[in-house]
Amino acid sequence: MLLTLCLKIFFVRILDVSLGTVRTIISVKGQNLLASIIGFVEITIWFLVVKEAINTENTSLWIVFSYASGFSVGTYIGGLLSSKFIEGNLGVQIITGEHNYELIDILRKEGYGVTVIDVKGQNNSGKYMLFIEINNKNFNHLKNIVKKHDSQAFIVVNETKYVQNGYLKK
Repeated sequence: MLLTLCLKIFFVRILDVSLGTVRTIISVKGQNLLASIIGFVEITIWFLVVKEAINTENTSLWIVFSYASGFSVGTYIGGLLSSKFIEGNLGVQIITGEHNYELIDILRKEGYGVTVIDVKGQNNSGKYMLFIEINNKNFNHLKNIVKKHDSQAFIVVNETKYVQNGYLKK
C-alpha cells in the first residue's frame, strides 16, 4: 500500500512538474493561451496528488521523499522536453581571434546569415564581430564550426524574442 502510494506520487509529480517547466518557457515566449491551458492541467494534477498525499493515514517519510524526488526528476525532464520540442531563436555574437575570412566564408556556405563588423581587441588587434541569428536547434552545429576554425573565438548567445526581416537559417 505504501509502495503503491509512493510510486503514484513520484510519477504524478514528474508529470505535473514537467508540465510546469514547459508552461513557464511557453509563457516567456509569449504563448499565453497555451500556457494557461497547460497550467490548468498542471494544477489539477498537482491538487489531486497533494490531496492524496496529505489525506493518507500513513505518516512515512517515504511519502515526502517520493514527492520531492518526483519534483526533482520532473524539473529535469521538463527541461529536456523544452529544449527538444520548443523552438526559439538565438542571437549569436562571435568575436574572432583575428580577421578570420575563412570562418565567415564557411559559415555562409553552411547557410548562416552572417553580419560582420570590424572591431579592435584588447591590444588593438584587428578582429571581426559576427552577428548571426539562428534557430536554437542549429546552435551546436554553429558552435562546432566556430570551434573547429577558431578555437579562441569569444561567443555570446542571447535568446531572441522577435525577428523581423533579415535571414534566419531554419
